[in-house]
Amino acid sequence: MIRPALLLALLALPACSPGLPEVAHLQQADQIDSRDASGPPDAAPGTCWGRDETPARLQTITEEIIVTPAVLDADGNVTTPAVTQTESRQEIVEERRELWFETPCPNSFTPDVVASLQRALQARGYYAGDINGALDSATRSAIRNYQKPQGLNSSVLSLTAARQLGLVAIAVPEDPA
Repeated sequence: MIRPALLLALLALPACSPGLPEVAHLQQADQIDSRDASGPPDAAPGTCWGRDETPARLQTITEEIIVTPAVLDADGNVTTPAVTQTESRQEIVEERRELWFETPCPNSFTPDVVASLQRALQARGYYAGDINGALDSATRSAIRNYQKPQGLNSSVLSLTAARQLGLVAIAVPEDPA
């Protein structure tokens, strides 16, 4: 049980830290919460990863099952109708998928970088909100809408999308000559 005095001290602590803008603090925690810290098994040390999970798609199939067949007389007329029962079952139409994708690391999402992200998404018609440097729900929605046509249904910015938007430098191989 947390004592009231301790709780008040903990709540007041962020207000005492000089030089840390509130937007960056809130934005940073939001970004970290949306990531999986572990990454895929073959992830290189120092890289950051996001995960997109698509649940399995199920289909319900309903069938009439004959419990007792119809009884026919010698002429082929039904003397006793068949007894049926309705049975339903579910089948997997599409298996569950898990997709790992590399992301810019959380410490790179400063308010200036987020503002650049918002401008880049706005220039492409995906973001209509204020350029405020906050990784808010409108920005996340724009990220998702930008990445969806590329096969990634996630509001976490992929490293590929960050490069496409001009937010992350692309490594150029050195000329061996």
